[in-house]
Amino acid sequence: MSQPVYDRLSAMDSSFLAFENQSSLMHVAATVVLEPGPLATPGGGIDIERIRAYIASRLHWIPRYRQRLAWVPIENHPVWVDDNCFNIDYHVRHTALPRPGDEQQLKRLSGRIKSQQLDRGKPLWEIYVAEGLNDGRFAMVSKTHHCMIDGVSGVDILSILLDPAPDSTIEEPPPYIPRPIPSQLTLLRDEAVRRARMPLDLIRGVRHALEEVDEARSELEVRLAALRQLLGAGLSTASDTPLNKPIGPHRRFDWLALDLNEVKEVKNRLGGTVNDVVLATVAGAVQRFLEGRRVNVDTLDFRAMVPVSVRSAEERGTLGNRVSGWITELPIAERDPRKRLARVRELTGNLKESQQALGAELLAQVTEWTGSTLLSLAVRLAFRARPFNLVVTNVPGPQVPLYFLGARMLEIYPMVPLFVNQGLGVALFSYAGKLCWGMNADWDLVPDLADFVAAVRTSFRELYEAAQAIPIRAAGAEKARRTRRRRTPAHRARGNGTPAHA
Repeated sequence: MSQPVYDRLSAMDSSFLAFENQSSLMHVAATVVLEPGPLATPGGGIDIERIRAYIASRLHWIPRYRQRLAWVPIENHPVWVDDNCFNIDYHVRHTALPRPGDEQQLKRLSGRIKSQQLDRGKPLWEIYVAEGLNDGRFAMVSKTHHCMIDGVSGVDILSILLDPAPDSTIEEPPPYIPRPIPSQLTLLRDEAVRRARMPLDLIRGVRHALEEVDEARSELEVRLAALRQLLGAGLSTASDTPLNKPIGPHRRFDWLALDLNEVKEVKNRLGGTVNDVVLATVAGAVQRFLEGRRVNVDTLDFRAMVPVSVRSAEERGTLGNRVSGWITELPIAERDPRKRLARVRELTGNLKESQQALGAELLAQVTEWTGSTLLSLAVRLAFRARPFNLVVTNVPGPQVPLYFLGARMLEIYPMVPLFVNQGLGVALFSYAGKLCWGMNADWDLVPDLADFVAAVRTSFRELYEAAQAIPIRAAGAEKARRTRRRRTPAHRARGNGTPAHA
């Protein structure tokens, strides 16, 4: 008989369970719009049984999707165990819009689905297949708990289900045989052994560091400086705004798509990165949106938390969270779009030099020494302090058309969860020449979410038009100067702590 098997959640993965309550649901999500292709049925619907069979046939590549949570006694730390009652019908659900369904109806359905908490007694993911869109199209509204994935590993999962060729075959999967679940006594014993080994692991790490003392000293200095920078940013409080009030359990979800080539043209003419253009666009949109609510933006210290990947190339394809974050000011008081982007470039450049993201990674490593109760308390205290006003996350996706069982994916709109007192979150995903924006908002705090979406569109258009007066070659010279900068030891560490979408 095989031995019981389980995987311990990291402190960062566990933190997303600690964040969650009935109002702040910690799942990441997306709404994907597809052509019907070979999945269309004679009656004008979608072949849900074929979809379920296909997803089930791919799950052996992502075993976490057939695992559920268990808990270490006393300490109450979560672990992953195989679900011996796994049922694909529970996780892949079928629904429909009244025909012919339009985009507004799909947005409302998406918001309703994303307002519902995942059942912690089952694997923490669901996919709703919604038929009935006009032109025969259908949508898949997916949600997965943040303790399972971050944005970059989510892209890896997407690559398991989607294909660059319109292949509609379903391969026979290996049989699913759940492994034995460990007893409470086994979990408690293993945790005691793990904690007993911690000092020995630390000694080994110190011994290894002393073998390369010069580089280790430099690396330690960089990381400690980064930690000081992070704590300084996190302990100060951002301004109070109408977006930063207690939130409820209900969500609005809206979206838009921009031409990715136009976004790149702005950064090529004015300098910076795609992420800088995104942040400058968000800053302009927040300015227009808040002024529409009669808020004086000139007096606000408005900040965004920008998740950055610290996932190395060797960690591609693994689940869990390998993400850190920047806390940066957004220049919402700046009216000139070119000056706004220049200020964003200056701020993000300073953050890259400070390595604030490495400080967050170091803090996450330290929390491995704490119990789940202390971690939960620290998480809640940190977010009540309001170190930032909203999250802006930007993940690069494939730039070629992808297919789901032969059905072409047209668009994908991501969703970032809302934290305590965070009434709005912005997530982006680039795909096949489009930059897809997903805006998640509290139903009561942001009833005018459509106005914010319109403000994003207007803000980018202003920036794009301002960029037309600048020749592209000017930005090329600036990029060459940045490339020549000497890389610090921290850059040589695993993951470079920069936004995934440069």
